[in-house]
Amino acid sequence: MTRQSEIIKSLTDQELRKQLFFSQLLLLGVSFLLSLLLFDNMTDWFDLIQFNLYEVAYYGVLPGLIIVVIDIILIYLFPKKYYDDGGINDRIFKNRSIIEIFAIALMVAVSEELLFRGVVQTTFGYIIASTFFALVHIRYLRKPVLLLSVLIVSFYIGYIFVLTENLFVTITAHFFVDFLLGVVIRFKSEVLFNE
Repeated sequence: MTRQSEIIKSLTDQELRKQLFFSQLLLLGVSFLLSLLLFDNMTDWFDLIQFNLYEVAYYGVLPGLIIVVIDIILIYLFPKKYYDDGGINDRIFKNRSIIEIFAIALMVAVSEELLFRGVVQTTFGYIIASTFFALVHIRYLRKPVLLLSVLIVSFYIGYIFVLTENLFVTITAHFFVDFLLGVVIRFKSEVLFNE
């Protein structure tokens, strides 16, 4: 993680934005390529994206809000070192406008959910997809609190997909988590975090 945080710190804001965009574009490309290979028909994959207001509100927005509230409580309870990801999330969100945070959160939620729920979970199952999602967040591997947090969230969102079979719902939940925590990072005060 130290090497990754050093690389992130050496990037300019513009380079960081390009790397983030490139990584999410790569995930989208992998999602589409795997869906072509693993699904008999692309419409099977697109059928997983449905707008159902009740499901979006109850299984998307509400769990997203619950996850954020729990995360903020844990951030407050644990010393800062347990939630420190090497400053990567700070670099991604700290100096961004609300619109930029919105766009980043939406891009990440769409690309990651299409891959992990839409392709991996649909093909290989809930446990593999949820575990793989957590492990992809490599910067958390040496931070037990962060790793456990992302693992629980991954299994929770994966379970939401088991219940709804609706990617729109999991994208919504993922988006709310990333967007709201991005806003918290953007406007955080030192009072919120223990030193």
